[in-house]
Amino acid sequence: MGVRLVVVDDHRLLAEALASALKLRGHRVLAAAAPVAGAAELVVGRAPEVCLVGTAAPDAPGAFDAVVRIKRERPQVAVVVLGPVPSPRGIAAAFAAGASGYVRHDERIEGVERALVRARSGESAIAPQLLQGAFAELLHPSAQPDDEAQRLLQLLTQREVEVLVRVAEGEDTRLIAAGMGIASSTARTHVQRVLMKLGVGSRLEAAALAARTGLLDRAVPGQRGSF
Repeated sequence: MGVRLVVVDDHRLLAEALASALKLRGHRVLAAAAPVAGAAELVVGRAPEVCLVGTAAPDAPGAFDAVVRIKRERPQVAVVVLGPVPSPRGIAAAFAAGASGYVRHDERIEGVERALVRARSGESAIAPQLLQGAFAELLHPSAQPDDEAQRLLQLLTQREVEVLVRVAEGEDTRLIAAGMGIASSTARTHVQRVLMKLGVGSRLEAAALAARTGLLDRAVPGQRGSF
């Protein structure tokens, strides 16, 4: 039987795309909305079994305030977080806020679906390898400095780093597609994912953030031709 759920993300387009994919798989999506800050009100009004919450920055202060509010208002609703690979602190924060699961942004839709079903059943839904990685990092902390540029780079795939560099250079979707040998629709999707993961609302903001944090200096070596 399909899961009755709501999908929230700070980027409405992403919430709606994910909702559409889940509907096609037989789940009952009561609402797909943005921003995440309004998730608690949506859950109270629609009474889902599960709330799927997207986040681009699980390590940011207050990243899971909406989860805390949901569990306070409707403790019977299971919450599954969809986000990038977090630090051990990010995983701990999600579950401390009351989340029942954490799924990576690059997981296949089948993996998201399994997490929703498990969460509805009262089980924890998190990939073993994600937990293993978190424990490994806790036991053997990385020697690399925990600066902002490094943190942001860890959120992005190699291809998304190339897209960000091209965005910062002022390339539009058509030029990005031509330069990377991909369709314009694919380039547009990559750009949206970069914006989502960086937690910004426009290409200009993404370029400014990359420049401010020194991310471009880290990304430029070998940026092209190695993807």
